[in-house]
Amino acid sequence: MNKLRVYEQILAKLEEGVHVVNKEGKTVIYNKAMAEIEGMKAEDVIEQNLLHVLPALGYESTHMEVLKNGKAIKSKYQEYISKQGKKIVAVNSTYPIMEKGEIAGSFEISKDITYMRKMSEKMLELYSEVVDSKKGTFSFADILGNSQEIIDIIEQCKQVAVTSSNVLIVGDSGTGKEMFAQSIHNASLRRDKPIVAENCAAIPENLLESILFGTTKGSFTGAENKEGLLKQVDGGTLILDEINSMPISLQSKILRVLETKRYRPIGSNIENQVDVRIIAITNKDPIELVKEGKLREDLFYRLSVINIRIPNLQERKGDIEFFTDYYIKYYEEVLNKKLKGVSSEVLRFFKKYDWPGNIRELKHIIEGAMSMMKDGETLQLKHMPYYIQNILNLRTDHSNSVYTEDKTEKIISKQKTLEEVMEEIEKDIIVKLFHDNGNNISRTAETLGIKRQGLQYKLKKYKIGI
Repeated sequence: MNKLRVYEQILAKLEEGVHVVNKEGKTVIYNKAMAEIEGMKAEDVIEQNLLHVLPALGYESTHMEVLKNGKAIKSKYQEYISKQGKKIVAVNSTYPIMEKGEIAGSFEISKDITYMRKMSEKMLELYSEVVDSKKGTFSFADILGNSQEIIDIIEQCKQVAVTSSNVLIVGDSGTGKEMFAQSIHNASLRRDKPIVAENCAAIPENLLESILFGTTKGSFTGAENKEGLLKQVDGGTLILDEINSMPISLQSKILRVLETKRYRPIGSNIENQVDVRIIAITNKDPIELVKEGKLREDLFYRLSVINIRIPNLQERKGDIEFFTDYYIKYYEEVLNKKLKGVSSEVLRFFKKYDWPGNIRELKHIIEGAMSMMKDGETLQLKHMPYYIQNILNLRTDHSNSVYTEDKTEKIISKQKTLEEVMEEIEKDIIVKLFHDNGNNISRTAETLGIKRQGLQYKLKKYKIGI
């Protein structure tokens, strides 16, 4: 096998741009993805000096900096203009190539984020429109449920709302964390001020800082004066969802905002005063996140002056029948159907099931079932999605029939309860599918029709693959 040919094929298929120069700055490798990013042809770049091909880079060239000092530059945000006049927005990582202790060249891996940059600017425009409305969508009256658990947490949040303290909200996916965050704002003295929610996992980390803090003209090539979210929501509330997805370096800047009420836009030497209440949200245990290095300990303690945990549906089972009835009535109106009712078997199963997707999962199960039902039917186990059918082991083939008889005997002989038997079946199904999918969590979750977090919970619960 010709190794050089293999390398060439690999470089041609990579989605990231690869640009290699020698110690004089002449290009020796320039793959297809890099050519597409910069809008040039490889034959026009190979053997040409980097600054001749991209004169606009000048002293901002990461290649030249690495060739000069021999130190790698990782994940640097760059905006520059190609010789053909194309504006390029990319995140580049550049590394020295060493031979016998000497710098022989450098290689750069580049990811085009032009589209993401345009999207972030559009998002800031949209945020401005949202800020102008100065109103959150939800209030405490919109939070449904009649269990004591949810009544208690609503009362706790109402007490929190009248304070000015920052808040950390913790809860599983699908528990309604953002509803609580917006409700706190709408019950606070800031209710007539702006509120914006930003999902820290939805924005590339290189753009998140500029979205939050804003930019100053000239801070980097092509940069303009742009107000960040901190400025736009001054006096109001900023909700930071999935705060553990925020880079640690940016978490330190948020911590400084919390402590000093001041921030500095990118490229500015002037600090701005800001009065913003931050409500941070995470669906993971913050103590574990601190241990894993995904959440700064000092930021956690600064936010945890008020720490609210939203109970999941398994912990508020008194609300299961309430939500079943609520969503049936909701989809009767949406789908223009009228059900006869719900079977006792379905209600029993709902109360035993652990609901890894919480209220959102219950809603989707009812929506899916009712979409396939006719007027006047009763909601039964046969209307459940296939992953629930697997858990219940309702298949009629011979092997499953024998399997069911074996499980039934365990219940009759009082060896196990129905819940324990159902857990055995669920574990067997997950083990098989997890193995069949090569221990791939995403593919297995997709096969089961549940979220990744739900499957991860079950893998941990049954000690599968750990």
